[in-house]
Amino acid sequence: MNAGAIGLGLAFAFMWSSAFTSARVIVEYAPPMASLSLRFLVSGLIGIAIARALGQSFRLTPAQWRATILFGVCQNALYLGLNFVAMQWVEASLASIIASTMPLMVAVAGWVVFREKLPKLAMGGLILGIIGVVLIMGARMGAGVDMLGVALCFIAAVALTIATLAVRGASSGGNVMVIVGLQMLIGSAVLAVPAAMLETMEVTLSWQLIVAFLYTTFVPGLAATWVWFTLVNRIGAVKAATFHFLNPFFGVAIAAALLGETLGVLDVIGVAVIAAGILAVQLSKQKAT
Repeated sequence: MNAGAIGLGLAFAFMWSSAFTSARVIVEYAPPMASLSLRFLVSGLIGIAIARALGQSFRLTPAQWRATILFGVCQNALYLGLNFVAMQWVEASLASIIASTMPLMVAVAGWVVFREKLPKLAMGGLILGIIGVVLIMGARMGAGVDMLGVALCFIAAVALTIATLAVRGASSGGNVMVIVGLQMLIGSAVLAVPAAMLETMEVTLSWQLIVAFLYTTFVPGLAATWVWFTLVNRIGAVKAATFHFLNPFFGVAIAAALLGETLGVLDVIGVAVIAAGILAVQLSKQKAT
């Protein structure tokens, strides 16, 4: 892994983690599902326009279509949609910590569902991850955290875990921006339905909302996705996923710096323990391959 790959990995982890802070700002001023649906519509159209400019083909393989639909529904509509709704009641730092446990959930599901053998290093990583989550949730529950919001965040992480397992082994086969754009358009269409049925379209226009919306559309939305695919193509999915261990650190740091969210001692210890667990699981996969 050379300096270029490390730089891409750090950039992806930072952009991915920053999405929770920008989402927290958006839901302060606008309805969450409608805002996210509009964001996906804009990002999807831009992605398709870039794909056409690059001459990419819209003829996708069955595996590509499966990945596109599954991620459009599970990642964009369910994972991000539920997180946006949850952040009306929970802090961005907590949402990012829960979301960062997804690699641990993938490891557990692979072990339970697919009977995959877990090396000792991976098993130790899972135990560390569970300990970290218990530490953080224990501290937050004592402080009166909203349990509905927490439940939505965990359900969102499970949805992304299911999508990740369902499409594993399906190669992009090129046409990256086509797939990215179509995923976002699918997410936009799915979210538009509950947004129209359940939300009141009340928007408080402010510079904070405009900046947060533009940021989340272009940076975590388009740029982070492109960086991720580029990184995977360069070093492989297993090595690229190692950078997920940085997400808890970046998530809480960005929320603390921009939103002033406070962290307790148990939060800091829990984040470090979860990060160590994720790193152990990912390193065990590299050894296995």
